[in-house]
Amino acid sequence: MTIARIVALIGLVSLAASPARAQVSDGVVKIGVLNDQSSLYADLAGQGSVVAARMAVEDFGAAAKGLKVEIVFADHQNKADVGSQIARQWYDAEKVDLILDVPNSGVALAVNQVTREKARAFIVSSAASSDLTGKACSPNTVHWTYDTWALANGTGNALVKGGADTWFFITADYAFGLALERDVEAVVTKNGGKVLGKVRHPLNTQDFSSFLLQAQASKAKIIGLANAGGDTTNAIKQGAEFGIFKGGQNFAGLLVFLTDVHALGLEKAQGLIFTSTFYWDMNDQTRAFAKRFSERNRGIHPTMIHAGVYASVLHYLKAVEALKSDDGTAVIAKMKATPTDDPLFGKGTIRADGRKIHPAYLVEVKKPSESKKPWDYYKILKTIPGKDAFKPLADSLCPLVKK
Repeated sequence: MTIARIVALIGLVSLAASPARAQVSDGVVKIGVLNDQSSLYADLAGQGSVVAARMAVEDFGAAAKGLKVEIVFADHQNKADVGSQIARQWYDAEKVDLILDVPNSGVALAVNQVTREKARAFIVSSAASSDLTGKACSPNTVHWTYDTWALANGTGNALVKGGADTWFFITADYAFGLALERDVEAVVTKNGGKVLGKVRHPLNTQDFSSFLLQAQASKAKIIGLANAGGDTTNAIKQGAEFGIFKGGQNFAGLLVFLTDVHALGLEKAQGLIFTSTFYWDMNDQTRAFAKRFSERNRGIHPTMIHAGVYASVLHYLKAVEALKSDDGTAVIAKMKATPTDDPLFGKGTIRADGRKIHPAYLVEVKKPSESKKPWDYYKILKTIPGKDAFKPLADSLCPLVKK
């Protein structure tokens, strides 16, 4: 008998005997990372989210605790039907217990419904629509990293109160963009600002010229980009060519990631103000994580999405271990009942509506002369406490919230 065979048999015996796995279905906790692996959201999520999930499993010490955890991943191609088909296949045939990440709110809302039907677990790290903890909330879903309400109130409040009181929106024409535009517009008008116009563009647009011309013609002080990833960077790059900045207008990147700033370069991105819930260079723990992560991810430093995947997997596994079960509904309930504590977001909570609560940060992109090392891109202007960063529970439209 080979050494490998002996090790495998020992592993099987230990797993069968482990009390931590007594009620774990099929003897395996199976986690599926579902995201964009090949298009405009690949850098901000993509394989980096797979790396982050694997790091969380390792750091949790799953193997030493007798917990077998398997990670699979797939590309949803930014199509809701593809995402829901993968979710059903994973849940029904491949016995996936948890689906993670899911950039693209249209896909996330579809997977949210499938997960509820199948009574599994869903943790959203990248989709932004605040409807996931509002009218579409589910007892099987946690929304971890950020949402459109937090982005709108963090960035929108700061800009309007700073005098940027006229806006024009360039919006990605699907659930995420529409929710972000809606939430930012509410903040602008609440603070006495005006929206002078808006235009919607298809996902993954290469040519923004017609949209930028309309924005220029509006004379709005702020062009709000209610999009993300490649759409945001393309709009800003082309906006510079169109003389947006020289004409006295400015962009508000309403959802901007570290990888977007990297793609733009500090020369073009400097001065952008936006809201983030994580920055790799905040403290010793975040820097240590970023170093390990970047070594596994082609030198790319972690976005807040990657941080959200890592932290949420840690908390999920804590709940599985405590329950000695991977029952989706029960695990999500346990996650909500247990205070969160991890090296990237610190201490926090998960509310009844599934909203994870932690601080957010208003940041500004540094000038090239201010950056002292690779990926040194952000200045933190303001820390927004968790209680203020997200929509108050009293205002939630989630049916799970008792009024």
